[in-house]
Amino acid sequence: MSDIQTSTVSEEGFESTSQVGDFNLQIDALGETGPTPNATLVATYASCFLPAFRVGGQKTGNDELGKVQIDADAELDDSDDLTDIEFDIYVEADLSDDEFAEITELAEDICHVHDALKTDLHADITVVGDAF
Repeated sequence: MSDIQTSTVSEEGFESTSQVGDFNLQIDALGETGPTPNATLVATYASCFLPAFRVGGQKTGNDELGKVQIDADAELDDSDDLTDIEFDIYVEADLSDDEFAEITELAEDICHVHDALKTDLHADITVVGDAF
């Protein structure tokens, strides 16, 4: 048996509903009734990276990062394929650039989505401290 099982159904058109455990996720390739698959991938990447960033903070003795927000930007080519992803991470804690760099490096090793994406698609990351 696999570790993760999902079921995705499309009754018509380009909309689909994915069942992930007890949760339903509405995705629309045209972006009319839900986020597009690419938008969902970018959001999933950020949703994985944020807790990995917190764990990186804990591993460096920075348990109290406070509020953390990732604003993600992604670029598409003419075929609507993702070509670039950038994360701007806003952190309530006021740490040094070196501390943020260490936390980010650990988060890159911890985040499963970061690991799963091809190397040339990993996010370029900017961290902004004392942001709130």
